Amino acid sequence: MTALSGLLLAYLVSPALAAPGLDFTLHTQGPSANGALLVVAGIQGDEPGGFNAAALLVTRYRITRGKLWVVPNLNFTSIIKRSRGIHGDMNRKFAALPSDDPEYGAIERIKRIILAPDVDLVLNLHDGSGFYRPVHQDRHHSPRRWGQCIVIDQARFNAPSYGDLGGIAGLVADRVNTQLYREEHKYHVKNTRTPEGNSEMAKTLTWFAVKNGKAAFGLEASKTLPTHLRAYYHLAAIEAYMALMGIEFRRSFDLTPAGVKQAINDDIRLALYENKILLDVARARKHLRYVPLKKGASIDFEASNPLLAVTGNGKSYRVSYGNRRMTYLHPQYFEYDDSIDKVLLHIDGKAVEASLGTVVPVKESFIVEPVAGYRVNVIGWRQDGRRDESGVPVLGRDLIRRFSIDRDGRMYRVEFYRGPRFAGMLLVNIGPAEELAATPPAGNGALDG
Repeated sequence: MTALSGLLLAYLVSPALAAPGLDFTLHTQGPSANGALLVVAGIQGDEPGGFNAAALLVTRYRITRGKLWVVPNLNFTSIIKRSRGIHGDMNRKFAALPSDDPEYGAIERIKRIILAPDVDLVLNLHDGSGFYRPVHQDRHHSPRRWGQCIVIDQARFNAPSYGDLGGIAGLVADRVNTQLYREEHKYHVKNTRTPEGNSEMAKTLTWFAVKNGKAAFGLEASKTLPTHLRAYYHLAAIEAYMALMGIEFRRSFDLTPAGVKQAINDDIRLALYENKILLDVARARKHLRYVPLKKGASIDFEASNPLLAVTGNGKSYRVSYGNRRMTYLHPQYFEYDDSIDKVLLHIDGKAVEASLGTVVPVKESFIVEPVAGYRVNVIGWRQDGRRDESGVPVLGRDLIRRFSIDRDGRMYRVEFYRGPRFAGMLLVNIGPAEELAATPPAGNGALDG
């Protein structure tokens, strides 16, 4: 049995959310009260390497010394819409911005975070074109490109700490270059010389930070690379900055391209209405129908990842994970009943008490113990003449695959009703015992490294 853990991130979502935009979130952790490293990602919504890396910092890292602040989804609406910026380039709005700009509030809020006394160093994560090279090699490897580099606005500035921007960037690039997947991916330092008249870079987040006495760097991974490899390089660079600042951590995956890919694609779950409904959307079908949502209420959900969003109009809801559409929820509305939160099942011959809003691993079969006054509906299984499907063995092989919530045909909804009211549900995960034993709990996992 797996439950959504304490790593979950809480949100309140209303049908109107999709129109004005999604607010970004700030996540802080670490025992130190000051000297924070601030990592910002998603300022441009079509750069998934950066915001996926930042989301892993939130969900898969635990800071044991020092302080880490992360904004993984600064331009959340543009992320969901896979747009560089639906209201223009947000990274050109830090010099001057009229108050009627749709992103004025977000810019003012991120500025306040950057200027917080605790913040000592700022990283802005990007995915850039091609491969930056100090000397022209070809059109994909040249000074005009932005991928695979660490960007500074000037070599040095007067600051109480971390003022040697060029030296620090060089050290970080050298460290990342010991972890290359291919030699072509080598990192260099790119100095935009912003105060010497670079009017475009003078509008950016990093220059705003430097002007206000905060060390700031842009981290660029190449858009030529797949998302997980971009995220791998971002994390390698971020860990180098954490080492420089004395920030110590533990993470729940291996820092390899394969380890990052698995971490990005694992553990994508939503719990709705205080765990009445759990949906694992990592491999969800394109459409989930007859989802029992709460009548007359907005969608109240918890997510295992800060890149998860639910947007819609009441007739259907889109579940997005970063700029990936995971599924559509097509609701059936019910009044809710709150009188039950645990049920008894017999799983492969063994009695197990399960909480609603959990995933229950099943090897071959299960039985839901009857509860007086409640009706059980196993979605994807039926027996003629039965409305209540408790008290009878349900064999995994008899479940109809098209009713599973996942494309693999393994996860099925078991729903509970008290009269006409919906009381909650759990998921059964049908599969070989050795595979189920290896399935990590939502938002959790052994921490190492």
